[in-house]
Amino acid sequence: MKRKLTEIEIDRIIEMGWEDRTPFDAIKMQFGLKEQEVITIMRRNMKPNSFKLWRKRVQGRKTKHLKKRTDEVGRFKCSRQRGISNNKVSKR
Repeated sequence: MKRKLTEIEIDRIIEMGWEDRTPFDAIKMQFGLKEQEVITIMRRNMKPNSFKLWRKRVQGRKTKHLKKRTDEVGRFKCSRQRGISNNKVSKR
């Protein structure tokens, strides 16, 4: 990582990473972080079981990578997905 992230930025990165339709490319565009850096942040800031469940869910998921997406997926965030701001449930 190039700079120290604030707690608010870390919360937003975790929220974006958790969202199924937010691609890692959107996180890179906004924060300059590669997919592996996002995974590292999530591993360090989430409960171990929450992290494992997330990794199992997103591995191979086409919506997390722009190049693998179909044209009908146009939004970064699903309209039905509830916000997890401040990550009180998933953070350590």
